[in-house]
Amino acid sequence: MSSLAAARADNFYYPPEWSPKKGSLNKFHGQHALRERARKIDQGILIIRFEMPYNIWCGGCNSMIAKGVRFNAEKKQVGNYYSTKIWNFTMKSACCRHEITIQTDPKNTEYVIISGAQKKTEDFDVEDAETFELPADEERGKLADPFYRLEHGEEDLRKKKEAEPVLVRLQKLSDERHNEDYRLNRNLRDQLRGQKKRVREEKEASKKLGLTFRLLPKSEEDSRIASSVKFKSKFDQNKKEKRAAIKSSSIFSGLESKRSELESKRRRIEARRVNVVLAGQVKPGSWLKK
Repeated sequence: MSSLAAARADNFYYPPEWSPKKGSLNKFHGQHALRERARKIDQGILIIRFEMPYNIWCGGCNSMIAKGVRFNAEKKQVGNYYSTKIWNFTMKSACCRHEITIQTDPKNTEYVIISGAQKKTEDFDVEDAETFELPADEERGKLADPFYRLEHGEEDLRKKKEAEPVLVRLQKLSDERHNEDYRLNRNLRDQLRGQKKRVREEKEASKKLGLTFRLLPKSEEDSRIASSVKFKSKFDQNKKEKRAAIKSSSIFSGLESKRSELESKRRRIEARRVNVVLAGQVKPGSWLKK
């Protein structure tokens, strides 16, 4: 990119016909500072990049749109919650071009789907997810009661004492793994060297056998399967084929073949005599005397 094109792209190029009296460059060119994103600014709409806050089901084709997928959305203000603005985002799904509308909820600090989609409900078990269960709103209100707080404080202390040995053991194991980084690195490098040596030996063995690919190491299961496979020899196959031909042929086929063989020999002898006569080597009279 040339210096002139770079200056124009960065909006630092001032044409010769511009003067400070004509205002800024955007005013001089008759365009908004946000360019195409502000093409509906007269309607109070701004084009932004909206990121999906959670997994949803598309209302047009029932496809799932994952959390974090980004869209070109139209952002506009639709109200206020006290002094906080309520924003409305309208976008089209990439799967079926269905229109989806999502709105902010400052009261509950979340996003609410207005139309075009449905939030995917995902329930997790606290024990399977290995997380802590947050107290409900009712329990949060009860925590203001000193007797309730004292009762649950005793239970929390008991759970802490029960889980403390496990936590200490995990912390000790983590410290052992991370404090001896030299030994771990050395063991890893030894494993890699042994693996490279084994691969090199397997390649050399395959090359000696005339193979272009590397053979896997032998195993007991492969040896057992190979020993159970029996290949038929060519002699046995030819023997079976001859026996099958004999059984399928007639018992008089031998006499007929001998008769046809004698007939062919006689014809070859007569043809040879005719060729000798035509060549002039023997007179016809002597041939008749014979």
